[in-house]
Amino acid sequence: MASTDNSVCNQKTFNQIFDLNSQTLCNYLYYQCGDIQQAEDLAQEAFIKLWNNCKKVLVEKAKAFLYTVAKNAFYNQVAHKKVVLEYSKIPRSTADNETPEYKIEENEFMEKLQGAINALPEGQREVFLLNRIDKKTYREIADMLGVSQKAVEKRMHKALVKMRKTVKNI
Repeated sequence: MASTDNSVCNQKTFNQIFDLNSQTLCNYLYYQCGDIQQAEDLAQEAFIKLWNNCKKVLVEKAKAFLYTVAKNAFYNQVAHKKVVLEYSKIPRSTADNETPEYKIEENEFMEKLQGAINALPEGQREVFLLNRIDKKTYREIADMLGVSQKAVEKRMHKALVKMRKTVKNI
């Protein structure tokens, strides 16, 4: 285990990690998303997560932790945008066969469904969206995330159980 002087929780050590990695992390994210503001926001979120988890992260693993957290946050944003895009592509009837009450209920349902997806823990949401929106197989998702296929299956199962409960209550 890291000594207290060399702990990520030590302000001086954290500042050194920040100074050494912030610009390259930001550049990496910029290359991923093409938006400097988004890249800076994602990098900042990664450093906040590092600080909030400083007792769990060894100094030697801090850089890998930052890149993994930032990459996952970026993928979550992309997946969310894809959900919104896919929903916007659903053909809407030009005929006005639906009652205003039906339309209101449909909008409320979609908002609650989106909220249920957003409420899933990060790992479950990521797996759910990669599978259901991007149509990735469990094997492909496992390779992307660097976890076992069983871990992906477990996350998906938990996500589906939570989604079913939420949808049942809507």
